[in-house]
Amino acid sequence: MVTIDTIVAIATPNGESALAILRLSGPMCREICCSAFGRASDPQPRYSYHGSYLSFEGDTLDDVVYCFYEGPRSFTGEDTLEIVCHGNPLIASNILKDLVKRGCRQSDPGEFSRQAFLNGRMDLTQAEAIMELIQARSDKAIKAANNQLRGLFGRQLHTFKERLLATIASIEAYIDFPEEDLPPEQKESHLAGIRELKTYCSRLIDSSQYAAFLRDGVKTLILGEPNVGKSSLLNLLLGFERAIVSEEPGTTRDFLRERIILGPHSIQLLDTAGLREAESNIEKEGISRTIELVEEADIFLLVEDCSLPSPHLPDAIANRLSATNCIVIRNKIDLVVNENPTSSIDPFRIIGFSATRGDGLEDLKTSLVELIDSNYAFDDDDLILVNSRHSAALDEIRSCLASAVDKFESDEAIELIASDLRGALEAIGMILGKIDNEAMLDVLFSTFCIGK
Repeated sequence: MVTIDTIVAIATPNGESALAILRLSGPMCREICCSAFGRASDPQPRYSYHGSYLSFEGDTLDDVVYCFYEGPRSFTGEDTLEIVCHGNPLIASNILKDLVKRGCRQSDPGEFSRQAFLNGRMDLTQAEAIMELIQARSDKAIKAANNQLRGLFGRQLHTFKERLLATIASIEAYIDFPEEDLPPEQKESHLAGIRELKTYCSRLIDSSQYAAFLRDGVKTLILGEPNVGKSSLLNLLLGFERAIVSEEPGTTRDFLRERIILGPHSIQLLDTAGLREAESNIEKEGISRTIELVEEADIFLLVEDCSLPSPHLPDAIANRLSATNCIVIRNKIDLVVNENPTSSIDPFRIIGFSATRGDGLEDLKTSLVELIDSNYAFDDDDLILVNSRHSAALDEIRSCLASAVDKFESDEAIELIASDLRGALEAIGMILGKIDNEAMLDVLFSTFCIGK
């Protein structure tokens, strides 16, 4: 599906840099290579050239490097051209204006990826992986996005689809010949296959939570009473003074949100208001928000003053904490002689800590990575990013397969079973993009970067 327009965009972010890149895709690329660079012959595909970019009026706009890619062996499947100019935004803008003057159209967000999808250069899961890769915030997120971009998810779904098609074909053969009954051994074989596919769907749906961790970071809530060192801990983990540290109780009235990278993980740190009987309406609101955040947090860092007994926590918080999601940090060990880190909240992982000296910081970082790994361990080779669109389709697939299993077990009409399996097949097509839904594609690709 070759477009009539030749689209163009600046593919690098706004602002000054050493270089800027302009991307073109469409039928005018070859012509522009000759006219803008004064060539007498077509460029050799996939070969970088150095030359002066000449405007439509014949003025030299910049000294550039350019590379022509001949369709269909290009990112979009069409003729494409990449121009690398100096990173002055004015230069890039002048070249862009000149290309529009020559007949190109400025691209919409995600239009290059959309053309690659429409031209069969990638399926929809791979197209989505491009944006995942650009926005990845940790090593594991990059690994997962690359797996998906290389087609891991798509290949798994294609295998799923082929198995489902084989089952449908076998079942529908008996619809065409109603005098034949489905043999018991074949019924059991189909049932086992459908159950296996349903289990695979469930595993993918379960992995969507892990995918959210990779995209957004593991939400890690710092909890504790006032003046136990929560804000000091946040500053130490960040490596700079983000939160105000004061001896006055109740300094943190609202929560602070920052992000750090520990090992392969992206972590959202949320410093919350101190837990106590609030003395003002503002502080009460801060504590109320802390309790709300507890419901959506993944990991908890409970900070205590080691010279005091462990605090009594509100039930809404205490019921969420467990040895698998919480680390107890006994702060101020520099002020206590022979402090032996213990907590009344056993069997939690406990770390002796000094926010003033930094004692225990490396132990905490190590323990935090270990806790995340133990909760959200996943084979890197199988990492994929199941998003909300995928999850909705997978839910539909699982529902159709479950219905087919129920009908098989109840000896219902084979036509009804085939209908359920067809429904699952259509939902697979929704994930891979084998659909004719312009509105859905408009929404999906509108979230992409300009020039991608």
